[in-house]
Amino acid sequence: MAQAMPKPGLRPFLPADGPILAEIFRASIHELTGEDYSEGQQEAWASAADDEEAWGRRLADSLTLVATVSGSPIGFISLKGKELVDLLYVHPAVAGQGVAAMLYNAIEQLARARGATALTVDASDTARDFFQKQGFAAQRRNTVILGDEWLGNTTMKKTLVAPGAAS
Repeated sequence: MAQAMPKPGLRPFLPADGPILAEIFRASIHELTGEDYSEGQQEAWASAADDEEAWGRRLADSLTLVATVSGSPIGFISLKGKELVDLLYVHPAVAGQGVAAMLYNAIEQLARARGATALTVDASDTARDFFQKQGFAAQRRNTVILGDEWLGNTTMKKTLVAPGAAS
């Protein structure tokens, strides 16, 4: 019988997290998106973390939360502004164990506290079902060009109902 993962902790992004979050980002892309994207597309996508300084700035310029187990990062989420879920990645070893949902729920609460009335995300084909389960609806298909590769994704939106409002 598989051993249950300890309950993950949650903390804000620290500048020292940049390299390990880049590793999680790359591993997630390479190991979890193969059914939806070609190797070339995965390489182009993963290269977004190659410039360590720019990657660190991207994480620091957003509200980034890090999920940890025993102090080690296992996933992260970034909210750009108050309504755009910019990044959500978990290490492949913990995929499907509720880490992404925990990260998403925390960022949604923070977005609500900041006055957000909706959240949007440009979800990869791999992440689309996850976001649908969180209450997002597809708005439009997009084509993103990265280097010599193009990747498809879907802009999705979730309207946030204020606490106590009629649903």
